[in-house]
Amino acid sequence: MAKQLTKDPFNIIITGVGGQGNVMASRVLANMLVGKGYQITIGETFGASQRGGSVMSHIRVSEKSSWSPQIPRGQADIVVALEPIDAIRVLITYGNPHCLVLTNTRAIYPVGVIAGELNYPGQDEIRKTLTDISAKAWFLDATEEALRLGNPILGNIIMIGATVGTDVLPVTRDDFKEVIARSMPKDKLEMNLIAFDRGVEKIKCQ
Repeated sequence: MAKQLTKDPFNIIITGVGGQGNVMASRVLANMLVGKGYQITIGETFGASQRGGSVMSHIRVSEKSSWSPQIPRGQADIVVALEPIDAIRVLITYGNPHCLVLTNTRAIYPVGVIAGELNYPGQDEIRKTLTDISAKAWFLDATEEALRLGNPILGNIIMIGATVGTDVLPVTRDDFKEVIARSMPKDKLEMNLIAFDRGVEKIKCQ
């Protein structure tokens, strides 16, 4: 049974690197919540996405009214990250001791790291940092699971499934199916449902 939201507005951030599909993921999740009768406000910030810059979507969910599209600093309730360093960046600005975080574990190295000018922290350091600065952290190999399904872009759908699998949001698989059926060709519906289910399974195993 999906839970009711714990506060109003409930603030969600979906973040990732350009090309990972987090804008699409935010639209799908927002439409799932609209289908439940919530009022949704979305705000987006784009870095240099063509060069692997960060792309961040703010989703504000309310039973009562519309809110400004930008989540205030320190007031995120859940952060969904398609790239682990982006999870840290977002939590440093928008996190708080009660914030939840889900992150894909596959790193996408920025140009400075590839060129040897910057260091990228190891997975153990990332896990410790995220665990220390959030109320609860989930880590998923979403990209690897998506590759097993034949398409790395399905990592964003796996992360949506994982988010629903936490039972923090008042949405279900049926809500996802309804939204995705309106926005995807029929021949892609089944694969998206499989990806969604993989995300749910990953969360339930943790």
